[in-house]
Amino acid sequence: MHEENKAAANGCGKIRSGAQNGAALLALMEKTGYSMVQQNGQRKFGGPPPGWEGPPPPRGCEVFVGKIPRDMYEDELVPVFERAGKIYELRLMMEFSGKFIGVCVSLDNCRLFIGAIPKDKKKEEILNEMKKVTEGVVDVIVYPNATDKTKNRGFAFVEYESHRAAAMARRRLIPGTFQPWGHTIQVDWADPEKVVDEETMQRVKVLYVRNLMISTTEDKIKAEFNKFKPGVVERVKKLRDYAFVHFFHREDAVAAMSIMNGKCIDGASIEVTLAKPVNKESSWKQHFNGQISPSSENLLGFPNKEDATQKSLGKPASLSVRLNGQHSPSPPEVERSTYPIFPGIKLTPISMYSLKLSHFSSAVMHLDYFCHKNSWAPPEYCLYSTTSQDGKILLVYKVLISSIADDSQSYFMPEKLCTTVEDAKELAAQFTLLHL
Repeated sequence: MHEENKAAANGCGKIRSGAQNGAALLALMEKTGYSMVQQNGQRKFGGPPPGWEGPPPPRGCEVFVGKIPRDMYEDELVPVFERAGKIYELRLMMEFSGKFIGVCVSLDNCRLFIGAIPKDKKKEEILNEMKKVTEGVVDVIVYPNATDKTKNRGFAFVEYESHRAAAMARRRLIPGTFQPWGHTIQVDWADPEKVVDEETMQRVKVLYVRNLMISTTEDKIKAEFNKFKPGVVERVKKLRDYAFVHFFHREDAVAAMSIMNGKCIDGASIEVTLAKPVNKESSWKQHFNGQISPSSENLLGFPNKEDATQKSLGKPASLSVRLNGQHSPSPPEVERSTYPIFPGIKLTPISMYSLKLSHFSSAVMHLDYFCHKNSWAPPEYCLYSTTSQDGKILLVYKVLISSIADDSQSYFMPEKLCTTVEDAKELAAQFTLLHL
């Protein structure tokens, strides 16, 4: 079989020489009037196109295309994508070959996660340090420590003016090349915040309250939020240093948010926002953006019919109920398929911590990843048992989380027992994630 036929059979088109490729690209530029420049490992076509007036397209107008054959270039790609509309910019990076391409909306992420930050550093210090070495810094988001409000939690989020600025900063901040305050920091893309449609948000009547003192009680929170209009709060659920305040009516929730945001309760200046009703699958991911999903009540321990029925019958709850008190917040959907290892496939050793959260399918793995991200010691699991009235051995794990930075320790233990070690460990990990 001739080389051209082989290439066609593999879905890669004809093989071209360097001269042929260069001529094809020059012809494309002459035809379209677009410019082409190569920088930072990518070749940029356009951006802006000739005759463009006004600002660049807003966020949400970019798509990511993966698995493009290695011998396919702009002269073949541009006509394909122009069928959908006028191209503002095309950035080409060669990846994979001989497969179907994949297309999805580009996340256009503008936020970086910075871990292993000294806990005594204030927002202004972190902001100034990031501005010294990276361009386009818009803001730094820092959360106070749950037990000591004078310290941060050992991580921050840096917001940049554009995805490009964030990408360039991520390269600049690679661990080992930059050590602020003499510390080796961790740098990664922040998981994008879940976007909830406006129509759904218009129905929300629950407030998410952050930065509370550990000692502040639910009764105290309810009393404070009832001050501006007595009797408007239905119930309060507090978890560690944050809480969810449920109102009978949405208009009261909106009014309370405006009045209470920035107020002091027990000496702590609180932040108040509308709770976002996101899917349960994304709840653990929200931990890595500085907040747990303020969404599902059943995730946070409110009783439901299924649990009440099981208790009234004296039967153990189903596995989904056992795992966190109500329906289990199943981890993000993970493709569980297997693929054959063909001869010649290159396998590269990697660390599990270089993967994305979507690669993990259990709370145990999420907790390990979370501890590593915050430069804490790996979680320690201590197993305890008791015997039920019918003679069954019931199990529960206590989880110890130790901070390497300041030698602090925290213990977490769910209030439910399991019949298997695997369920007990998964329950303990979920419980710990919900309270960190």
